[in-house]
Amino acid sequence: MVRQEYTIGPEDVLEINVWKNADLSKTVVVRPDGMITLPLIGDVQAGERTPNKLRDVIRLKLDKFKELPEVTVTVTQINSYYIYVLGEVRNPGKYQVRNYTTVLQAVAMAGGFTEWADKNDMVILRKTQNEQEQKIKIRYKDVLRNKKSKPDELLRRGDTLIIP
Repeated sequence: MVRQEYTIGPEDVLEINVWKNADLSKTVVVRPDGMITLPLIGDVQAGERTPNKLRDVIRLKLDKFKELPEVTVTVTQINSYYIYVLGEVRNPGKYQVRNYTTVLQAVAMAGGFTEWADKNDMVILRKTQNEQEQKIKIRYKDVLRNKKSKPDELLRRGDTLIIP
């Protein structure tokens, strides 16, 4: 299975620790605009960054106030990872997931296929980085043949799986 480093999203809960400085250490919720607010440095863009990248940004901003700040960023609650499963499944809707989810896992969460489902004509709708919509065709029999998940079979935050 292809693994990617987790990117922070809105409503995720982050624990920011600055070593030996309780006043700068905070638990924060990422706002809908992707920002968090921290003492001394104010608003910081957290959304669409990895925890390690956010740590580096906070460390750089704190460097003006504290010599060699040691910062850790931990995602304590993942609340921003939603997928949508629509069409010929028993329970179509929006599903919150905690980790990478395959097409088959998403179908299972939605209660399985209905008797009218066209399993070999599934589509994943995905927004690209430049907000274009990408359509990825998925065939059930191809998914069953492969033991390991391909990158296209892993659903990302905001993906919509449609089963006609």
